[in-house]
Amino acid sequence: MAEPADASLATPGDLVAVGQVVAAHGVHGWLKIQPHSRQGSALGSARIWWLATAGAQANSLPHAVRVLACRPGGSHLLAQVEGVTDRDQAQALRGLTIWVSRASFPAPAEDEYYWVDLIGCFLYGEADGSPVLLGQVDEIFDNGAHAVLQVALGKLTDSGDFQIRLDPQGRPRHGLVPFVAAHVQRVDLPARRIDSDWPAEF
Repeated sequence: MAEPADASLATPGDLVAVGQVVAAHGVHGWLKIQPHSRQGSALGSARIWWLATAGAQANSLPHAVRVLACRPGGSHLLAQVEGVTDRDQAQALRGLTIWVSRASFPAPAEDEYYWVDLIGCFLYGEADGSPVLLGQVDEIFDNGAHAVLQVALGKLTDSGDFQIRLDPQGRPRHGLVPFVAAHVQRVDLPARRIDSDWPAEF
């Protein structure tokens, strides 16, 4: 296991899971990293990574490691962290999830967004030329060509709570919307709102 970057380092409250260690690379302790999205810049910009077993929550991360180097390696990233100097040590980290502080993310370019910032936003579509709430984004994935929003379908109640629509089996209903300029007209992160031309009947 890699040595902690600082045993007294407090776990940040804004950690985001951004990748996973998939293998050792070479014989000198380098790691092969699979980013969770094509937006791997957060991994490269962070100087401290927090490592955890898959499925762990941010508040239960076991330790932090200092990043010595991180560079592209095909569809993956290749990284070296402090305290890992041979292949066996690197292989011991295989499968761990990598978390970084949201505060360490570089500023996105204009009209670009980090996926983590879009989760929780309300998606509006169109019905008869007027905006209508479709649901709330609860996941984003890459289909190889572009990002896709997974939207939990539902409505806002009179008290302002979001009520998810259920299918006949009592499971949450979801819809998929391509996150592309052809359909997404405006993203207002402070308002947690995404406007699109997606039809309400989906």
